[in-house]
Amino acid sequence: MTHILLAVLDLGGTFVFAVSGAVAAVKYRLDIFGVMVLAFAAGNVGGITRDLLIGAVPPAAISSLNYLGVSVLAGLIVFFRDPVVMRHNNTVLWFDAVGLAFFAVAGAEKALLHGLNPVMAALLGMLTGIGGGMLRDVLVMQIPTVLRSDLYALAALVGAAIVVGGQALGIHAVPTAIVGGLACFALRYMAIRHGWHLPHARRSGGEA
Repeated sequence: MTHILLAVLDLGGTFVFAVSGAVAAVKYRLDIFGVMVLAFAAGNVGGITRDLLIGAVPPAAISSLNYLGVSVLAGLIVFFRDPVVMRHNNTVLWFDAVGLAFFAVAGAEKALLHGLNPVMAALLGMLTGIGGGMLRDVLVMQIPTVLRSDLYALAALVGAAIVVGGQALGIHAVPTAIVGGLACFALRYMAIRHGWHLPHARRSGGEA
């Protein structure tokens, strides 16, 4: 059951973040190959990093064609339906929030399955959630959103921590995954909607 849950969360997160990567590529007017590269990078880097760190090799995104297929599908949808996607920015933000929730929960679940301690499992869940978005932003020469914007990494950490806490209390993986994912999604979406963010660094002389 846990393996099926992980596969669903992983592929769902891959699709959603692949959409976000493809949208970024279209925004910067990349060709179809560039769109596919950015879709695959955004959708899979977080999971690949997680798998390498816990010794689950080869990573699922490389050993299974499902991840490539989902990424290509997302890229093609965005490339050929670009005017529709770009007109619905709020929909893209919802996708981003859902993808973060999927990957944060999946990362923590897989880390626990491979015997990591609770603290590192929660941190690895957060890393899984933010990894693809960070590379996406770097590839289009932007400061990663996670370093400068609303509650992104913190939302992923909260979702992953709920999964870890649920296992420590002996609660079944499915309800903790649902609660953790919903908590992550809610924090991320409310941060986007209301501009919530952590305190920013100030320049010398007291300037914001």
